[in-house]
Amino acid sequence: MPTLPRIAVLSLLAAALTLPAWAAFPWENSDGSLPSLAPMLEKTVPAVVNISTAHEEVVRASPLFRDPFFQHFFGLPGQRSQKRVRRGLGTGVILDAKEGHIVTNHHLIARADDITVALSDGREVKAELIGSDSETDVAMLRIQADDLTSLPIADSEQVQVGDFVVAIGNPFGLGQTVTSGIISALGRSGVFDNYGYEDFIQTDASINPGNSGGALVNLRGELIGINTAILSRSGGNIGIGFAIPIHMVRQVAEQLIEHGQVQRGQLGVQAQAMTPELAEAFGLKQIEGVVITEVVEGSPAEQAGIIPGDILVRIDGEDIHDVKDMRNVLGMLRAGREVEIELLRGRETVAIRAATATLRIDGANLHPAMAGLTLSTQRDADTTFVEIVKVEPGHPSEQAGIRAGDRLRSVNRRPVKNVEDIRAIVNRDDAQVLLQVQRGARSQFLMLP
Repeated sequence: MPTLPRIAVLSLLAAALTLPAWAAFPWENSDGSLPSLAPMLEKTVPAVVNISTAHEEVVRASPLFRDPFFQHFFGLPGQRSQKRVRRGLGTGVILDAKEGHIVTNHHLIARADDITVALSDGREVKAELIGSDSETDVAMLRIQADDLTSLPIADSEQVQVGDFVVAIGNPFGLGQTVTSGIISALGRSGVFDNYGYEDFIQTDASINPGNSGGALVNLRGELIGINTAILSRSGGNIGIGFAIPIHMVRQVAEQLIEHGQVQRGQLGVQAQAMTPELAEAFGLKQIEGVVITEVVEGSPAEQAGIIPGDILVRIDGEDIHDVKDMRNVLGMLRAGREVEIELLRGRETVAIRAATATLRIDGANLHPAMAGLTLSTQRDADTTFVEIVKVEPGHPSEQAGIRAGDRLRSVNRRPVKNVEDIRAIVNRDDAQVLLQVQRGARSQFLMLP
């Protein structure tokens, strides 16, 4: 890159310093003021809150310390399990000032026994958990407080790469912090293993631990996303942050407020991406849609007449380009909703309608001890069974040894064949639940929590 001679640089600097008082810099406004985000932030910041959580957990002593011989030989007193409190810090955004509804991240409050919201004016209020969804990492809280401020909502489907954005949050518990950047990419998926539905907005606005649940706004102060994660080897910001688009957040929030959970609709199909080789084999002139590889028996898809080999190209007017598109569109549909599906079958276009059904359920909706588990009724030949399709890291279910792919044979020593069997067996007032899981040829009993 060419550089100016030193004397030229000094001449330019001297000229700048001797500008007359009336000469405006090119970035000044007509009235002489400098551009600033301050007026927008003055209205926006009060709608962003700090969240602190507390969770009491039992720390079990080593078995050696409970061994009488070990205690006698080393002269150690018997040690019992102790309790400790884990604390977390994050951020939330007021969506509805009148109702006191606050949106934040599921991973922030997933195991919290106590949630406190600190408002921008210094007030601290205890929050009630309305509902939470691990698949999208969205949670809804409610507080009782006057004079709240909410953010206007933007159309996150209209944002573009290159748009300027501002992130507001509580990084490292420092307090409310504002950073700015641009939208770096849209529709990011496959970034993290523990998210079910990914359609992230990527930004280089600085996001750090503690920003989780904070606001990503445009320059008008309109909410376009909820900050949720960063990609980093060190744990700090490197300019790759992710936010959940607000259109996805609102769909989840509506169900959490209404039902306390997301009653997610599914068709009951599995699919694979269309490749140039498959497109040629199916006689397509262009690569489009996804190929249906399996249809679950008794599912809405089977009842609607979908068969393996069909090419799914559109759902309710939404183009399906890959498996991620299909999963995200279906995952945001309410159970029981009728949808219009466009298929390619041979050289014909087939339009059908199907009513979605709930094929998966969050274990927390069955019993608190089963939080962190996602269960699904499956069919294998002539056998119906319950499969553990997801185990959220850090929950007691994972610590107990349950793994994704395990089959659930019995609950409280009573056999189960579907999710509804579990609902009929468990009593939410019971402190524990006894599960019998099968992994391959091995079966074992596990107590939760």
